[in-house]
Amino acid sequence: MFRWNLLLFGGAAAAAVVSGHADIALPLVAAAEVTYLAGLTTLPRFQAAIDAKARAELRGTTGTQTVPATANKGAARDRILDVLKSLSEDRRSRFLRLRARCVEMSRIANAVRGDTRDASGASAELRTPALDRLLWVFLRLLLSEQAIARFLQAADEAAIDKTVGDLKTRRKKRADSVADELEADDRVLRSLDDSIATAEVRKANLEKARDNAELIAAELDRLENKIQAVTELAVGSTDPDEMSHRIDAISDGISQTEQTIRELQQITGVSDTDGTPSILDTDLTPQRVTER
Repeated sequence: MFRWNLLLFGGAAAAAVVSGHADIALPLVAAAEVTYLAGLTTLPRFQAAIDAKARAELRGTTGTQTVPATANKGAARDRILDVLKSLSEDRRSRFLRLRARCVEMSRIANAVRGDTRDASGASAELRTPALDRLLWVFLRLLLSEQAIARFLQAADEAAIDKTVGDLKTRRKKRADSVADELEADDRVLRSLDDSIATAEVRKANLEKARDNAELIAAELDRLENKIQAVTELAVGSTDPDEMSHRIDAISDGISQTEQTIRELQQITGVSDTDGTPSILDTDLTPQRVTER
């Protein structure tokens, strides 16, 4: 129903009718339209746009019946609480402290402006999807850090090194007992080579996990500093538009962090396909988190 598609399709159909060869031209126009629509539906951007529209309709109203916004808030709260519940106590406390810091700075910003009507303490400058996005990325980074830490704790690098050494020793003995011209066809040697390659892949994966752990730790510190800087700037800022631009600029600078999370998604299990939940507007009191 896109207007340009309708215009071109209608114009082509009209031209086919007046051409004098409608029996040939109209099927060609219809085939071209079907081909266009079929190709359009395979584009990821088109699919994402349709999904976003559907989610927007769910958050909106349908006729006189309101699609429950409270249900959306409840689902967002459940998402956040599920992640918090899966975190260790120290990581969960770290996130809750950071969020509490955001709320406290919001209250101070409101007090500086003489605005005490906002009972929630979340000032208008900080009620932006960008800050929620920063906090959501921070929370998912904590989950990634925890998953990698568990993997590193379970992995036995010394055992892997011993396995590689033993396999190489066995291969050398086997190679010495086999004639040079028969080495390529020896099934035992091929099996040992494959085992050595597999063990080395395990060792390389362990080293990559260690690098990822170091990267995530650095990203957590960087992101925490940025979030604290944004909330503290709200106290001294008198221009809401300027504050919003600052938050958006910082949020746009974390694309590399989000890419890292997507690469680690297979071990964290937290997807961002449903978008960013509202974190500042969600009740995350310690009692509610522990009850969850």
